[in-house]
Amino acid sequence: MTGVGGQHHRGIDFDRTPFTVIWEVTRACDLRCVHCRADAQSRRHPLELTAAEGRRLLSEICELGSPVFVFTGGDPLKRPDLFDLIAHAVQIGLSVAVTPSGTPLLTRDAVQRFHDLGVRRMALSLDGACAETHDRFRCQPGSFAWTVAALGHARACQLPVQINTTVTRRNLGELPALAARVAELGAVMWSAFFLVTVGRAQAADQLSPQEYEDVFAFLYERARRGPFAVRSTAAPHYRRYVLQRETEEKRAGRRAAKPPWVAGMVGDMPRARRGVTDGNGLVFISHTGDVYPSGFLPLCAGNVRQAPLAEIYREAPIFRQLRDPTRLEGKCGVCEFRKICGGSRARAYAVTSNPLAEEPFCVYQPRAAHRRAA
Repeated sequence: MTGVGGQHHRGIDFDRTPFTVIWEVTRACDLRCVHCRADAQSRRHPLELTAAEGRRLLSEICELGSPVFVFTGGDPLKRPDLFDLIAHAVQIGLSVAVTPSGTPLLTRDAVQRFHDLGVRRMALSLDGACAETHDRFRCQPGSFAWTVAALGHARACQLPVQINTTVTRRNLGELPALAARVAELGAVMWSAFFLVTVGRAQAADQLSPQEYEDVFAFLYERARRGPFAVRSTAAPHYRRYVLQRETEEKRAGRRAAKPPWVAGMVGDMPRARRGVTDGNGLVFISHTGDVYPSGFLPLCAGNVRQAPLAEIYREAPIFRQLRDPTRLEGKCGVCEFRKICGGSRARAYAVTSNPLAEEPFCVYQPRAAHRRAA
């Protein structure tokens, strides 16, 4: 399987090419989600990238050769030229995903148009197994019903769907029921997002480090049962957990076979064969053209109106620092898992104002730290 531009995604050099590029086409959204990183507004910003600037940006993204490109928001459906932008992106060879909001704008016709234009995957957020929990998250009665209806529309037209769930104290107890709901709704992937306290997100909703481990254990077991793929977002230490579990099982002679989607493809979209983290395989472009290591790490590295995206990703100091594991501080800096994990740089920044600080919600104590203590 080759990525965009004929590049084999197995051999991507993250110093040169991000695996995933995300463009926030608008910050406008009709929801008021309690954890929204963007603090979305009801109206579009007057300085959003224009249609012409957007098409130029899409060409720059195509030239980067990234296997995955995402239209996000806000709610991308609040942008009237969204379908034109999608059509252009597909035409020039991008592998397109889109993340609309669960609102009345997400109609059967809209979902069908995504499919007909060549969108590879639609991602929708579901933060509760029932309407009460989800709608409380979204601060909008009816959002659960609109989301479930849209998932049905996608299934009807065979558009692959990913379900995103933000794991917080508000829904921790519902994770088993949510997993069952994900299976029922026919998603190809369940992405568990671990809270980063930016935007509207509150520290009171954050899990404890031990609760992270407990959720990791649940995800690990659930991933092996199918029928959907499972991944974590903003929790690279899940990779450390998986490697530890697999090592334990191998030593005990009871190692289970890995699901076929662990590396390679999930549905019609490539899955990274190495960790993608903030600024290291991931780049985010805001509605006004500012470039960030991710949507949850608000350290601007430049603007696509002033410099090419490739130049910013490859040369900006913050990106270069985030791709250098020797720059990590605290226990992340001495951890034997730093190259496959490295901790969430966005969460480190949110808690300490230092993007290179240690992951604040990881229970693991590196071997080097134990030796120092001894």
